[in-house]
Amino acid sequence: MTEPVMITATHPPRRATVWRRFCAHPGAVAGAVVFGLISLAVLLGPLIWSLDAAQIDIAAKNQRPNLAHPLGTDQLGRDLLAALLAGGRISLLVGLVAMVLALCLGTLVGVVAGVFRSWDGPLMRLTDLFLSLPLLPLLLVAIMLWRDSLRAQFGPEFGIFLLIVCVIGLTSWMQTARIVRGEVLALREREFVMAATALGARPFAMIGRHILPNVLSPIMVSATLGIGHAIITESALSFLGLGFPSDVPTWGRLLFDGTNYMTLTPARVIWPGLAISLTVLSVNYMGDGLRDALDPRKSHGGRTRLKRTRQVGS
Repeated sequence: MTEPVMITATHPPRRATVWRRFCAHPGAVAGAVVFGLISLAVLLGPLIWSLDAAQIDIAAKNQRPNLAHPLGTDQLGRDLLAALLAGGRISLLVGLVAMVLALCLGTLVGVVAGVFRSWDGPLMRLTDLFLSLPLLPLLLVAIMLWRDSLRAQFGPEFGIFLLIVCVIGLTSWMQTARIVRGEVLALREREFVMAATALGARPFAMIGRHILPNVLSPIMVSATLGIGHAIITESALSFLGLGFPSDVPTWGRLLFDGTNYMTLTPARVIWPGLAISLTVLSVNYMGDGLRDALDPRKSHGGRTRLKRTRQVGS
């Protein structure tokens, strides 16, 4: 008598599946490579190029690209390549810190609104209120109101950094909150959450053990897109002259300072604009790739493996 054989399907590990899907997205891979190269360049800037971004050489002012200065110089003779690398560190740092702030606030609002139904209405109306506000005028008003006091209290550089990060982070959390709330509302109807509630699990324990681990996927996608949004916003503020001071070279500030010298040295606006465009595009492509890779509705790409198991019976 032959033994009964049961065929069961086993899927690849979740992490391996996500990595495979991400690598199958050409735009995401290209974006990751470009973003990695830009990050390495700005982080290793002093090792790549030894000139100081603040070194003034009036005799070499407004030079076009040459061997001594591959990207040219500004009106004070400062090297644009050194300024571009130094500005990249500040712009990326602003983007990362503002993204973390917006992500934490949006996740908190979304989870609270989804789990505690009595808070859902007020928190979502607050979210709708922030979504309806014109953000750029609001940013300009906030910076004009608190810029001088924060610069006097924390110093000219850290004060404006703190202000810009807080202003961008506090006005960029709404989309994350709505996405997380929707995911939490869907999770509330899942069997494991209903079972944990029936067994008397406390709300905060349920959030930490069951809710947050299952909403990490949309949070990660929102994080990648939030970096690009924060960099664009900081560049816009600096381009309008309300960001960092002229002695702090961010990409937006380099664009703002170079607009009056476009006919003499066009590289002054070309290279900062190109750096902003490549960074934001690469981050957006990475976000698209993560969204596709983390989508649970996608199949496992035909790589489902069949496993033969034998049942022991009489």
